[in-house]
Amino acid sequence: MAYERVLLGMGNPLLDISAVVDDEFLTKYFLYSRYAILAEDKHLPMYEEMASKSNVEYIAGGATQNSIKVAQWMLQVPDATSYIGSIGKDKFGEEMKKNSKLAGVNVQYYEDDKAPTGTCAVCVVGGERSLVANLSAANCYKSEHLKQPENWALVEKAKYFYIAGFFLTVSPESIQLVAEHAAANNKVFMMNLSAPFICEFFKDVQEKALPYMDYVFGNETEARTFSRVHGWETDNVEEIAIKISQLPKASGAHKRITVITQGADPVVVAQDGKVKLYPVILLPKEKLVDTNGAGDAFVGGFLSQLVQEKPMEDCVRAGCYAANVVIQRSGCTYPEKPDFH
Repeated sequence: MAYERVLLGMGNPLLDISAVVDDEFLTKYFLYSRYAILAEDKHLPMYEEMASKSNVEYIAGGATQNSIKVAQWMLQVPDATSYIGSIGKDKFGEEMKKNSKLAGVNVQYYEDDKAPTGTCAVCVVGGERSLVANLSAANCYKSEHLKQPENWALVEKAKYFYIAGFFLTVSPESIQLVAEHAAANNKVFMMNLSAPFICEFFKDVQEKALPYMDYVFGNETEARTFSRVHGWETDNVEEIAIKISQLPKASGAHKRITVITQGADPVVVAQDGKVKLYPVILLPKEKLVDTNGAGDAFVGGFLSQLVQEKPMEDCVRAGCYAANVVIQRSGCTYPEKPDFH
């Protein structure tokens, strides 16, 4: 099978501003550990404050972009992945382009000349992270860019599509275009629940895309929020995973598979009305650096095997391997070569 541009991701490219902070900092900005939210006015001063910290790091991120970069790293095949999103015409945007090129991802950014490149404050306390995204230019993506011949050619070329749920807040029409193309051409379309606020406040656009999803990824918190929002009255992650997999589908070519991670607990995979649990690689607490990008890395590892048509067991194992590598480093970063067999 030819792997050239086999996987296309679309999402919100953000430059992560990552720093170790304390509980006082979280309280000051009304934050909780392991939260992912969009920035409000009350959060804006935190970016300057974090930038002034001696331990601050800048890493090209954004959920989908992280997953695509990890998939590219795991595949070690030139030009296997592509990514589309919106950045600003500024220093951070240039940094993003340079970073993506180094990662081997074929990026087609829309460059907005009014808004600055989006940033994400990654506040790390005791290895756990709290994320506050200030979308800025990432929020300016329009489906017109996707429809341009050179960009739509990436859609035509790809056989697998992955989009984090965060992109539902930006361009649901772009998601719909790709989803319908995938269904019409027997391709694989995948999304992530991404955050509790997506399931709660963007329920309508999420529901519109759901019938097209061949794979739904998420973590246990997002799954439980999804259940509550849909009035399912169950907190049992395995039950929720089955229910999500059995929601109506737009195309019968692929049965939906739900993949839910649960931190150190086993990965839940639901398909055909059954659940299978896969153990994760346990990490001693002292080796944990930060959990930022763990979920994204899991998806990236999973996708690297899926596009090679490997069995589910290999996909999950690769996901667990990639997540394990990333949580031992700062941000969603990895060594030069994977050590996955």
